Amino acid sequence: MPDTPPAIPLFDSLQHLEDGNPTVNQHIANVTLSDVADAALLYELATDWLLEQRHSENNYKTYRSELTTFLHWAFDVEQISIADVSRRSLMRYIEYCIDPPKELIAYRNVAQFVLEKELQERIPNPLWRPFLGKKRDGLAQPYRITEKALKTKLAILSAFFTYLIDEEYTERNPAMMLMKNGRFKSGSQSQVSGEHEEDIRAFTDLQWSYVISSARSLAAKQPNEHERTLFLVSLMYSCYLRISEVAARPGFSPIMGQFRRDSKTGVWGFHIPRSKGGKKRTVAVSKQLLNALKRYRRHLDLPELPTPNEEVPLFIRHRAAGHGRDRGLVNANLGIRQLRDELYMLFNLAAENASKDGFEQDAQEMRQMTPHSIRHTGISHDINLNKRPLSHVQADAGHDSIDTTSKYLHTTRVERHESAQTKPIDHLDHAE
Repeated sequence: MPDTPPAIPLFDSLQHLEDGNPTVNQHIANVTLSDVADAALLYELATDWLLEQRHSENNYKTYRSELTTFLHWAFDVEQISIADVSRRSLMRYIEYCIDPPKELIAYRNVAQFVLEKELQERIPNPLWRPFLGKKRDGLAQPYRITEKALKTKLAILSAFFTYLIDEEYTERNPAMMLMKNGRFKSGSQSQVSGEHEEDIRAFTDLQWSYVISSARSLAAKQPNEHERTLFLVSLMYSCYLRISEVAARPGFSPIMGQFRRDSKTGVWGFHIPRSKGGKKRTVAVSKQLLNALKRYRRHLDLPELPTPNEEVPLFIRHRAAGHGRDRGLVNANLGIRQLRDELYMLFNLAAENASKDGFEQDAQEMRQMTPHSIRHTGISHDINLNKRPLSHVQADAGHDSIDTTSKYLHTTRVERHESAQTKPIDHLDHAE
């Protein structure tokens, strides 16, 4: 087995990032099972955020280096969840970067991953280190980091925390707080905020109609491929699910038995045994979603409704896995990457259909949506269209605070602008 560096690089170059890496996957699985329960979820979120930087290779390289160092410190040194990082603990990270362990300092720049010829797979470069020092006349100099470099670190982390807030992983941005006060105060960066109402990216009613109609069309034309697609979006929308709550990951494999009937009320719910921060919740299931479940199970040649604790995987492969621990298996849950690809395919098809009908602006916006936009849309529609009580939506969404749920009241810019078009100045004046 090749040697691994004392701090494992977590994110390969852009062209290889989505391929996954066995060494990194095993490392994250070990951290998840032993030290930080939501490490796998956080790693998926970090990967998604980095992929959004694909338009700029320089940004990508800078951001991945910072995230790798930060996650090494959190997972391996402090052994804490990113959700638990506070302003005070983030200062400990800054001190760690000012005076890093000597074994983590390299004196020449090398690639983070290299190709191992015997295994024919990319592995972490044993020579790579997260910190880069300098030599003079062949002698290592004391490690130094400039104040400007520290501010850049905080700016990157602030942008990352903003993304995590939008994804509802956390509700605070400790990096932004450090940048607002004290030695790292920076006026231009202190405006960063992830909680502005218009940062919530949800489909409009029209856009979502195109998504659902496109899914139904796919299911009708290619049921063997896309009955799964239709049920996936129906479930995520109706129950406000994060993609990590329906995908297989280390320590979690979604099953049909998560649909449960309350013996007292007769009402069905979808149980989520582990979500953000290790919390669990049960989401109320609508009659339409129950019908969607019956349809999906009929397609799979299963009884219409699951039995208690039924262990049939929720979303199974159409073909056997080609490699990895599920090699040769068909009856195995899909991971986040596979489900994400399926959803992006649907979004692009829906955008094409909208564009053909003349809704080009909507099509452009739909192509910018992410799987998490389905959760935002379900919550927004239930509050603004279905008029569900905020407290009910809060419980089903798993929000810690009603304030988080309240952000979805008339969240979209389009809805707000449209509602302003016909408001009068004089309610008693009927003249045009």
